[in-house]
Amino acid sequence: MRTGRRTAPRSPSGGSGQSPLYDPRCMAHGRRTILMVEDEPSITTPLSEALEREGFESTVARTAEEGISLAGDVRPDLVLLDVMLPDGSGYDVCRELRRDSDVPIIMLTARGEETDRVVGLEVGADDYVVKPFSARELVARIRAVLRRSRTAEPAAADEAIEIGDVRLDPTRHEVTRAGDLVDLTRKEFDVLRLLMHNAGAVVSREQLIEDVWDVNWFGPTKTLDVHVSALRKKLGDDPAAPRYLHTVRGVGFRFAAPTELSPDRSG
Repeated sequence: MRTGRRTAPRSPSGGSGQSPLYDPRCMAHGRRTILMVEDEPSITTPLSEALEREGFESTVARTAEEGISLAGDVRPDLVLLDVMLPDGSGYDVCRELRRDSDVPIIMLTARGEETDRVVGLEVGADDYVVKPFSARELVARIRAVLRRSRTAEPAAADEAIEIGDVRLDPTRHEVTRAGDLVDLTRKEFDVLRLLMHNAGAVVSREQLIEDVWDVNWFGPTKTLDVHVSALRKKLGDDPAAPRYLHTVRGVGFRFAAPTELSPDRSG
């Protein structure tokens, strides 16, 4: 977990050359970053640990001002935003972020009245979670919101992905390695697509099951291991010293980052 420090104020919104606060393509190059704007350590500490276990990186801001500043610095993939902050309202932070960003936002509050939920959604939040909540529930909400934001992305999701000598073309439903066609089943292709889309980042077993199979999948989780094993065999990967598909024990799997497969590191 990283705790936010006071940074220089971001430049005003509206500049033609300003980088967006949220760029979904960033999720393909590292662990997804969750910015928590919350002043209660009793919430941020265990939640940060839970997020780390699930393959996320977390950054904490303890005030509204710090949250707005860090959103520009960190460019998170999702913001968890407390309604009641020491120096202002989370609703105002949400409005400010929405001026120049479509980063997914989940509001956190101790007040569960319908009016509060409606206000949060009307100012631009994507979801609303009432305290107390379990880390398991919140992580599930985070994944659901991130899935929806991915689905809403433009056609970039259908662009071919090429990492090292492995190329995956979603429109042709085709995978090649060093120019040679790799024959994959539909599920093998979907697992590889998700891992390559998040190359360098850990994708948890739960997320793979939910995205490739179904959120209500109740079959054996060994099914995933069988598919990963088949992928390794078809890609010529050595399970004892994998080049492409790495197991992160107790968490999930990750496809090697582009820098790991660069020519100067091969062999």
